[in-house]
Amino acid sequence: MQGRDIETKLGDWTLERGCMMRSDIVQGRLYGPETGPLVIVLGGISATRFVADDPSGHQGSGKRGWWSRLVRAGGAIDLDHVRVLGLDFAPSADGLDCPDTLTTGDQARRLKALLTDHGLGPAHAFIGSSYGGMCALAFARDYPDAVQQLCIIGAAHKPYPIGVGWRGIQRRIVRLGLDAGRPETGLKLARELAMTTYRTPEEFADRFRPDESATDPARFDICDYLESRGHAFAGRMDAKRFLALSESIDLHRVEPETIGTPTLLMSAISDQLAPLPILRELRDRLSGDSELFTFTSLFGHDAFLKEYDAMEPRITAFMQEAIA
Repeated sequence: MQGRDIETKLGDWTLERGCMMRSDIVQGRLYGPETGPLVIVLGGISATRFVADDPSGHQGSGKRGWWSRLVRAGGAIDLDHVRVLGLDFAPSADGLDCPDTLTTGDQARRLKALLTDHGLGPAHAFIGSSYGGMCALAFARDYPDAVQQLCIIGAAHKPYPIGVGWRGIQRRIVRLGLDAGRPETGLKLARELAMTTYRTPEEFADRFRPDESATDPARFDICDYLESRGHAFAGRMDAKRFLALSESIDLHRVEPETIGTPTLLMSAISDQLAPLPILRELRDRLSGDSELFTFTSLFGHDAFLKEYDAMEPRITAFMQEAIA
């Protein structure tokens, strides 16, 4: 289904921690009918405004949506009946004018400006996964009248300590690459480390063998896989933009008691970055109605990008409740 871009020019403005965002343009993309219930869908730091598959006129090829298994005509998030808004996170994809510090509250403010500028909302539902879930919580805290239902997948009101440690190592690797004049190498290595935290040891044990795949020097198939994921990531992410978004995750703080919006929390039991103890704490502290739905997965934190069969029935029910 063809989407349509919308944007709001915010220009220069002061962020939550006092630094400046320069020449900011908020870019979103709308899918579905011109009218109908509005659903906001945000993903991890790699996600873009292209949520659904987006055919174009060039020999039938088009932009693939990062959540198109769920956001499609007839899907759990049914584009025949609802409008869906995707968003590009700040900083811009080229990494220019990166601010010193960026928070999930700043991302929420950008989203609210886009909604207001285009006469959208309030949103019937806001579905946020990973970093997008953190931004959804910040949005519900700051703009409670702008959203009616929340669905938060693999995210909580604060980062888990071991995740802060892992991401801190990743940022130091990227800065080392920048200092050496090799930013892509730094990004590649950081992403290789990140993949070991997104997935589970059990998945890697099922997929890979400890035997050598090559010699002199020794190589192993799991290392080949991680290198390929690092190479792909470095080709689409700017190093300075990565630093800003990674730090934004670790700075994220929301007091659950300030959120009265009815909230569905979803989590893979194997998620190492947003594990069950912190999701249970969030559920118990939210001031509005809340539910924690858990499911099993080999994919850990990446389950929101993989376990469609496990998530689809519950998201379908959530959407029916949200737009009833």
